[in-house]
Amino acid sequence: GVLTRASRPAAPFGFARQRLTGGSCRALLGPAPSPGAAPPWPWPAPDPRGRFSLRQVRAAREREGRQAASPGRLAASVTSCGRRSPAQRVPPSSRLRHPGQRARERLPPDCPSACPAVMSFRKVVRQSKFRHVFGQPVKNDQCYDDIRVSRVTWDSTFCAVNPKFVAVIVEASGGGAFMVLPLQKTGRIDKSYPTVCGHTGPVLDIDWCPHNDHIIASGSEDCTIMVWQIPENGLALPLTEPLVVLEGHSKRVGIITWHPTARNVLLSAGCDNVVIVWNVGTTEELYRLDDLHPDLIYNVSWNRDGSLFCSACKDKSVRIIDPRRGQVVAEKEKAHEGARPMRAIFLSDGKIFTTGFSRMSERQLALWDPENLEEPMALQELDSSNGALLPFYDPDTNVIYVCGKGDSSIRYFEITAEAPYIHFLNVFTSKEPQRGMGWMPKRGLDVNKCEIARFYKLHERKCEPIIMTVPRKSDLFQDDLYPDTAGPEAAMEAEEWVAGKTAAPLLISLREAYVPTKQRDFKVNRRSLLHESRPVSASTGPSATHASATSQSAPTPAISTGAASGEGGQIAEEVLREVASLRALVAAQGERIARLEEQLSRIENGDV
Repeated sequence: GVLTRASRPAAPFGFARQRLTGGSCRALLGPAPSPGAAPPWPWPAPDPRGRFSLRQVRAAREREGRQAASPGRLAASVTSCGRRSPAQRVPPSSRLRHPGQRARERLPPDCPSACPAVMSFRKVVRQSKFRHVFGQPVKNDQCYDDIRVSRVTWDSTFCAVNPKFVAVIVEASGGGAFMVLPLQKTGRIDKSYPTVCGHTGPVLDIDWCPHNDHIIASGSEDCTIMVWQIPENGLALPLTEPLVVLEGHSKRVGIITWHPTARNVLLSAGCDNVVIVWNVGTTEELYRLDDLHPDLIYNVSWNRDGSLFCSACKDKSVRIIDPRRGQVVAEKEKAHEGARPMRAIFLSDGKIFTTGFSRMSERQLALWDPENLEEPMALQELDSSNGALLPFYDPDTNVIYVCGKGDSSIRYFEITAEAPYIHFLNVFTSKEPQRGMGWMPKRGLDVNKCEIARFYKLHERKCEPIIMTVPRKSDLFQDDLYPDTAGPEAAMEAEEWVAGKTAAPLLISLREAYVPTKQRDFKVNRRSLLHESRPVSASTGPSATHASATSQSAPTPAISTGAASGEGGQIAEEVLREVASLRALVAAQGERIARLEEQLSRIENGDV
């Protein structure tokens, strides 16, 4: 039943009054006075140890309530943190005002805006067309089953996808291999299905060429890079002979990435801390960067036009490098203070997005401006899991999807130009953890279903596609979801890039891939083309009744050919000829019907 003034944490004034009988009263009393000194409030003096009993607290509260109406009380009723006492609270007559206005009225003019009592009452829900994006896995018969995914301890995606094939690094005895499947070959995959098995060590990374859907590159523990050509319909026999073998690393090659705009330019990074830029067409080294990274390289990412690339290193630094000049343009040390692997990717506007770990091993996201790397533009902490975060970026919609190895969820964020820059959208959650993840380029998506992303999630023995969709009621082509995207054509040759040329990707429209789901009937209102006239009189003969009904139900337009000129006259003549032929056909069929009815009546009467 004894309260201590000096050992309780400070709390807002209003909340402290509600907890007086069971908690601290330090927010009301202010700093503890020295023993024997009179407190600044109308409270009884504490004992020599600075404590109050509950009885003294209740009595002091009653006295304070009686003295609240006196004017002299207001001047000394502001606490040390700048908040007002109950004497300055809002009267009941003003309680119908906006909560934010009432909160501001309770504060003194000199109260800092960073005070915890100042609350923000702006809109909680941010308007975004991607706010309702949802993920949905496909049915079991559309998955790729019985695939033995690699167990190599390397933080790679283990999967690469393009609009024609899906490639998965698999377990192989006596070397390294990866499997290439046509997208439509779903279901159970036979154990004897052919693989690409030319490496003598486990395959660590694979990447499809953005300018040729049949070319794929692979890096392996055997210190080589191999470039393969996949047949049009997939593999019928094991593929052991590559098109090109690139040898230049002294340790295993764990990173492979193609240049986004230059043809036949490939970048590789190995555990020897060396980055090499290759001309695959001539199998020569264009640039060798062997003194820019003092430790293991975690990942490499080109910018939009391929003039720069950024890298994340084990020394906790993020570097922006110009490969043609062979120098570091900008560097941020300790981008994430944790010792676990991190990633860095370029965004379309030149900013850098990183994932990593804090000093307390909490997973983080950060956005950096290359012009000022002193402090991040935005920094968010996610959770305390152990798996490295793999970011996938869509430059057309500025949406980033973050997948953690070993996680069972995919988080996605929208990057905007206004603070706080990184906006959480939603999370897709499943039951099974992911061992790797593939990412489909934009030109391989189904625009008829408003699909904005498709992932290929790797389980232990299965590859499961996951479709990200924006719900739309309209079945028209959605221009805001599908702006022009990078196409399969290269913007320049390797020699032009080496000579110093820089070019943005060549864009294509996805409207051509759109197929209307509902076929609309094309109707022509002939009254807008021709003038109406009186119906033609019924024809004579056995079919007079049928022909008359037909002619009366559909009035025959008549137009003078002399009145029509040019194209309008030709259309009128064609319509008149078609009407005349249809009228003759109706008359002939009417005559036939009359003859058949006459024969039928004879048979019924027994005349035949």
